[in-house]
Amino acid sequence: MKEFDQLSAYPSVSKIVSPNDYKDNSKIKLSGRVLNVMTSLPTQIYKNLDPQTNEYSWDVEPVRGNSALYSSQFFLDQHTEWETHLIAWTGELVNNTNLSMPSANQENIQDDPLYLDEKDKSELEEKIRAANKSDRIHPVWLLRRDQERWRKYAENVLWPVFHYIQGQPSDGKAEANAWHDYVKFNEIYCNKIKAIYQPGDIIWVHDYYLLLLPQLLRMEFPDAYIGMYVHAPFPSSEYFRCLSKRTQLLDGMLGADKIAFQSESFQRHFLSCCARVLGYEVTTDKILAYGTAISVETLPIGIDTKKIEHDAYEPGIEAKVNALREIYADKKIIVGRDRLDKVRGVVQKLQAFEMFLQMYPEWRDKVVLIQVSSPGYSHSANVEKKVTELVNHINSQFGNLNYTPVLHYQMRIEKDEYFALLRVADLALVTSVRDGMSTTSLEFVVCQKNNNSPLILSEFTGTASVLRESILVNPWDSVGIAKTINDSLSMSEDAKRDLEERLYKQVASNTIQSWTSTFLDHLIKHVAKTHASHYTPALNRPLLLKNYLNSQRRLFLFDYDGTLTPIVKDPAAAIPSSRLHKILDALSADPKNQIWVISGRDQAFLDKWLGSKNIGLSAEHGCFMKDYGSKDWVNLAASCDMSWQEKVEEVYKEYTDKTPGSNIEIKKVALTWHYRRADPVLGSYQAQKCIKQLQETVAKVYDVEVMAGKANIEVRPKFLNKGEIVKRLVLNPHGAKQDPHSVNKTRADVPIDQLPDFMLCLGDDLTDEDMFRSLKDIEAEWQLNELPKNEFGSYGVYPVAVGPASKQTIATSHLNEPSQVLETLGLLAGHVSLFESAGTVDLDDRGHVANSASSERSKTAIKEASLRRKASLSLKSKPTEKADKLKEKI
Repeated sequence: MKEFDQLSAYPSVSKIVSPNDYKDNSKIKLSGRVLNVMTSLPTQIYKNLDPQTNEYSWDVEPVRGNSALYSSQFFLDQHTEWETHLIAWTGELVNNTNLSMPSANQENIQDDPLYLDEKDKSELEEKIRAANKSDRIHPVWLLRRDQERWRKYAENVLWPVFHYIQGQPSDGKAEANAWHDYVKFNEIYCNKIKAIYQPGDIIWVHDYYLLLLPQLLRMEFPDAYIGMYVHAPFPSSEYFRCLSKRTQLLDGMLGADKIAFQSESFQRHFLSCCARVLGYEVTTDKILAYGTAISVETLPIGIDTKKIEHDAYEPGIEAKVNALREIYADKKIIVGRDRLDKVRGVVQKLQAFEMFLQMYPEWRDKVVLIQVSSPGYSHSANVEKKVTELVNHINSQFGNLNYTPVLHYQMRIEKDEYFALLRVADLALVTSVRDGMSTTSLEFVVCQKNNNSPLILSEFTGTASVLRESILVNPWDSVGIAKTINDSLSMSEDAKRDLEERLYKQVASNTIQSWTSTFLDHLIKHVAKTHASHYTPALNRPLLLKNYLNSQRRLFLFDYDGTLTPIVKDPAAAIPSSRLHKILDALSADPKNQIWVISGRDQAFLDKWLGSKNIGLSAEHGCFMKDYGSKDWVNLAASCDMSWQEKVEEVYKEYTDKTPGSNIEIKKVALTWHYRRADPVLGSYQAQKCIKQLQETVAKVYDVEVMAGKANIEVRPKFLNKGEIVKRLVLNPHGAKQDPHSVNKTRADVPIDQLPDFMLCLGDDLTDEDMFRSLKDIEAEWQLNELPKNEFGSYGVYPVAVGPASKQTIATSHLNEPSQVLETLGLLAGHVSLFESAGTVDLDDRGHVANSASSERSKTAIKEASLRRKASLSLKSKPTEKADKLKEKI
């Protein structure tokens, strides 16, 4: 099976990171395994027709392209001490029933529901593992008639934005469906990894098809060592924020411990997105979020230099090189190989070549451009038409019967033909307008080791950060490129040799082996420093929904500002949206649910906007309560000495005079100083001084607490806070009226079957930490007393921090913004799709929820298809059996 020889890599010539390097490190416990997670396998599954039996069968062949990434996998697996496991999608299954065409040129199977049974898949997995010479290959199966659905969001939504191509206006339905499939794609990867993960494994996730996966894995394995590498360009925040799912995508990526990019500009853009879109605190190489520091770095990918050099100079390729030189003996050859899409710059290349022939007529009939273009994405179809028009125009204007200036081949060429082209070229021209890493450029440098032909490279590709000595051009400047082509073709042998030596040195010093080792080494070192701190993963909403549906006594505890509604400059403008009203009405209509809004707002505000709801209310951070169905508020601080209020108001007035835009809010119990409308720098400075003064004066005399909130300071009685209210609510028989005089209740006071079995607590402020702390204390007590848990192994307690998680929190999970809160509550209320956000959902290998009606129908269809195949084989074998019996009688 010579075609599978390419599924290999060369060993490293220098020392590489090994799990043995860390066996004595007490801070990190490695298993010695790497789970390498890619978009697709290095092998393609195709459907073959046997002409003799007229039977169809399934087989595998190597995939072309992505050679650098696959080389990294082969290197890890074949030449290192790491036990490397590859987890990847099978990719689309293709047809190879037309024997006159090679399978690589076949279309994806369009009219087959792909009802492969377990036997079919098992046999194919054996073939895949044999082809890769490894038993540690774990295919991700997603078998559907419309196979392209799994790529649509990544390729039709993310890819254009990442390459600065703005989408066209639409009703959003197609994008919403594509997003749900994108979520499923990431979730089914998570399920596959869960089945093989061991503590101490390094999980390495690749590229923009799997941006949600790191956070999914973090939900499942909080202490996992997770790295992510983005091979594509990353756009500026101005473009990225155009994505409707921008928050979920960034949040998904930030589940990783380390994220690496191809160039420094992509790294800067990502950091800017985290700061501008999510509001996180960032440095030049870190993001401070979820109670930890996520490392970000630039690490351009390389190629397997020695293998490319070996393959490019195989004896069989020499004949092709000589044949090309013979055909174009009197001409200079310019070579280009690109995908035919909007960003690879084929149109710009042709325009520049036309300008070159116009400006330098002496080169006409003496130079040819051989352009090989592989198919692009569907949204780049108009590029093909434009390229064809340009090729025809150039050839008709400058060509004749004996000379064709541009030879354009729209096909995937064989590897030996590709290397022959790179070796014979007198010039390589790469004019991408936006690209990650052009490995063609790196391979060209290696192939030119003996020929020394120059490379012209677009300054807008990530490759420019590696080949810093190459001849850089602006792909939009056709005149400048034309001059550069002339200069390059006229370059002296000494100049070309000097340029090639410098470029080759750069390529050879940044191999795929060193890239692989460096990423793993940097990830391990970063994890060793940061995993001592607590990481707060995203809320696993599908798991939350399972708990919700399987519970009988549900308690919801909500903060208001910054949780149910966004923070606004004018507090009076923070009114509930119509969507919030609908969701609260739907949830409160369920008799199993009890909903409490526990806010720092006063009674008047809460009564005005939420008083008509079938929910409980608590005002001024727990100082007042209004029970279900009651019209009266209970003052829990009635017996408290309130003389401290005058002292606090005097201090507040002093700082209000010094801070334009600030104001005092006098509630019935608490007093709050707001500075949200003040200058941010001045407001923060004055707030620090004010807190210090209050702590040194009023707080030492009275039993009060000075609390710093979001752009405010609040003083209130110490014994009253949100945490105390939460204790009251949890330790009250579910559905029973609240006793305002009851204090210090314990679990023993309430029968187990009257305690809540689902508690969702949402808050965004420092004052909400009291709620989280109370819930966790109650949970710990129940654990100590060995109270029975639910079927998910928990007590259904969900303390969730809302907002930019740049600070540490004792909450067990987070949501980024109030819109995600409404999305989560909408999921519980049945208003939002399960796949609107990623979480742990068990899916079958067709993308259906496991054991759902759709999944069961698919199982039945697969069984029926399998029986039909067996019956067909049986019928075809009967004539043979009859013939054999006839021969015996004769």
